[in-house]
Amino acid sequence: MSLTNEQYDAIMREYSQRQARSRRTAVSRRQEVEERIPGFSQLEERIRSLSVSRGRQLLEGQEDALPALRDELSRLIQDKQGLLVRHGFPANYLEPVYVCPDCRDTGYIGREKCHCFRQAAINLLYAQSNLQEVLRRENFSAFREDYYAEDKIDPATGRSARQMIEDNRRKAWQFIQEFSTAHGNLLLYGAPGTGKTFLANCIAAELLSRGIPVIYLSAYQLFEEFARRTFAREGDDSDFQRHMFGCDLLIVDDLGTELVNSFVSSQLFLLVNERILRGKSTIISTNLPLGKLKETYSERVFSRITSKYILLKFYGDDIRLKKKLASGQP
Repeated sequence: MSLTNEQYDAIMREYSQRQARSRRTAVSRRQEVEERIPGFSQLEERIRSLSVSRGRQLLEGQEDALPALRDELSRLIQDKQGLLVRHGFPANYLEPVYVCPDCRDTGYIGREKCHCFRQAAINLLYAQSNLQEVLRRENFSAFREDYYAEDKIDPATGRSARQMIEDNRRKAWQFIQEFSTAHGNLLLYGAPGTGKTFLANCIAAELLSRGIPVIYLSAYQLFEEFARRTFAREGDDSDFQRHMFGCDLLIVDDLGTELVNSFVSSQLFLLVNERILRGKSTIISTNLPLGKLKETYSERVFSRITSKYILLKFYGDDIRLKKKLASGQP
């Protein structure tokens, strides 16, 4: 699982907090039991003493004495549990309280990350991706190809809207399956409302569920952040660039909706080129046709994208409008 140092430290801090809560609970429960059950602490001291004796005899090889010692220890433990129950406590009331009993809130079983650590990492990646709420609605389980008409033909390709979305979905799954080895990139382009952002979100949801870090930004947000850090010198620019250039998947949505100038073009080239050099995957969506993309962002940006990205064209009716009409919204 690929986490930044900051993300890993955040998860481990949560485990430390769990362990601290467990210790506080244990101390509080023990004090409660000792106050309510006279002689309980002496019984526990007898159990500890027998346990030490058993360990010493094991080391000394006194195997003939072990059965009697084991039976006595078992009897005392049963007496302890019986005392707890008779005084209204569960038999296991003094056992450690763990959120995850499997790893005992350490995050590891031996040298392997526990299942709870892997889930915590996935939850953190979701929360930090700016997509958490959106992806509850937009994922492959909600993907509907019937929004794309079989009789709506793209004049440029001669293919129907349905054929194109089926092909795009297949290529999206291939992108996901090969993500860790191919380090691919996608350019999703086509008219507004044809499902580009939806498919990008489907990919993000699937990769996040597999523990892959994803950062999602609109083009406007991205270049505003670049400008703010470049001209106003706000924040830690190196930290921002590390995330933008180094995250496993960066999604830039709605390229072309921002105010385009020479600064934006240069930052787009820097971002695209740097991520290609580092072998990091990027998904860009835009309403701009390919010719307009070249005209807007320069030849070198266009060349870098078209040579290193898989181009997925979207065609068809405005799905957002279809959904609105189907729901009866005004």
